[in-house]
Amino acid sequence: MSQSLPSPPEQPPRAMEPEEALSIPTASTSASASAAASVVPPSTSGAPPPPPPPSTGPALLIPTGTDDDISLMNVIAAITTAMSLPQLSQYLRSFAPKEVREVVLASMLPEGQDPLTILDIQANTLGILYILSARLHVTSAPRPPPNYIEDFCSNFVAEEARFAADRVMLLVTGIAQAAEQEGNLRLAVLPVQDLLLRYAPSPSHLTAIHPIFTRICIASRAFTAALPVLTHPITTIDLTVSELTYNDNLVYHYAGGMIYAALRQWAEAEEYFEICACSPGAVPAAIQLEALKKLVLVQLIRAGKTSPPPKYMHPHLSRLFKNTPYSMFANAYPHQRGQLRSIVEADGALFSAEKNLGLISEALERAPRWSIRKLTATYLTLHLSDIGQAVGIESEGQVQALILDMIQSSEICARLSLDGTVSLSDPPVHFEKADVDKVLGDAQKQCALLSRLEREMARSKEYLVKAVKGKDDSIAWPGAPSAPMEEDISVEHVGSNFSWAEDVGFV
Repeated sequence: MSQSLPSPPEQPPRAMEPEEALSIPTASTSASASAAASVVPPSTSGAPPPPPPPSTGPALLIPTGTDDDISLMNVIAAITTAMSLPQLSQYLRSFAPKEVREVVLASMLPEGQDPLTILDIQANTLGILYILSARLHVTSAPRPPPNYIEDFCSNFVAEEARFAADRVMLLVTGIAQAAEQEGNLRLAVLPVQDLLLRYAPSPSHLTAIHPIFTRICIASRAFTAALPVLTHPITTIDLTVSELTYNDNLVYHYAGGMIYAALRQWAEAEEYFEICACSPGAVPAAIQLEALKKLVLVQLIRAGKTSPPPKYMHPHLSRLFKNTPYSMFANAYPHQRGQLRSIVEADGALFSAEKNLGLISEALERAPRWSIRKLTATYLTLHLSDIGQAVGIESEGQVQALILDMIQSSEICARLSLDGTVSLSDPPVHFEKADVDKVLGDAQKQCALLSRLEREMARSKEYLVKAVKGKDDSIAWPGAPSAPMEEDISVEHVGSNFSWAEDVGFV
């Protein structure tokens, strides 16, 4: 498998071309506007205050320079000076032009001294963040030690780092690129995971780190490393914490569905693919059509049939899907095994190019099981030969092995006689008090969550404006049309190429 990190699919969705593997993109380095006023670099007329104890190595004296000198000495003096975080953030953004600033931040102190050895991670998070991100992106700069990067990602102060969300993204992409250059993308999994879990205000906050982290896990096949993040559903989006785009939400849930599918956790995979496919937008994105294809295949694997799409899914997406071989495959599933095989043979190249051949094969393999389970709803006894004829398996030995495996895995409740007769019955229903308590507890948690989200939405100025506008538009004026007016929804859509290195988990 290639170590190149995948990227999301490109607009428009109507042109679905075979995907190409891309290396991980470099995050934008545009800085968001700071609310603080600019600050003049600190004067060096007096002796600077002593630096805080370093996280690694002994304490060293900090060199100083003149006020007008753009040098790393003045930057370190500013980082270690007791100024407010907004002032320090503004200074680090504007002490020099961008190109010069990055070179200065990535340089060493006089006599080759590493500035990281005289800065403390807890006390100087913001300054270290600028230095680390610069050194990971400036080609000629010395690379920071991997153990120092891991130490920073697990111990930095999140409140300080949020003053420079763009530098956090530079650090994340720099870590991934450094791991790619080492030929082992797994080296980036643990640092980025620690950084993500520490940076987000809560596990339910979506950040721009989420889609990059899940794509790193897919490209390195470290699927289980993503579970601590994926197990928390996204309920909060805060643009002051992270510079998010519409595409970030789609990519994160698409990647999450792929990870769960690779781990064969079909219920979770179905949920993540559905969130991606049904996210509202002015027009459907190409990645949403890909998510819908995988959603249908996962539903066939998990339940033996497809579920009606949610009403809020974009109608154009359903029309696009009906013109694909996936729709024919779903319509023939699970009983018409001959037609299913014909579809796979005719469109195998397309399934392989779209990285869905593994899911197709998994669904095709489970088709006889779903046909047998449907027979239990109609018959009480059947002979192995009759079952084989119904599911399209000629060998009674294969049918017998399949029936025994389904009985052992509790997929069906049946008894197999020596003469080949299978007696079918409904599975017994057992309810334990712990199961009931768990269901009630989950329902109470969901109710509390929905109530909190409803209260937060009710405080939103944008929501209140739309609610009042909708109420005014619903007044039945004389001669007004009876049909409600369509709400004007404007969503900025961001698309880019998005492909995955291989058919995850099903090769």
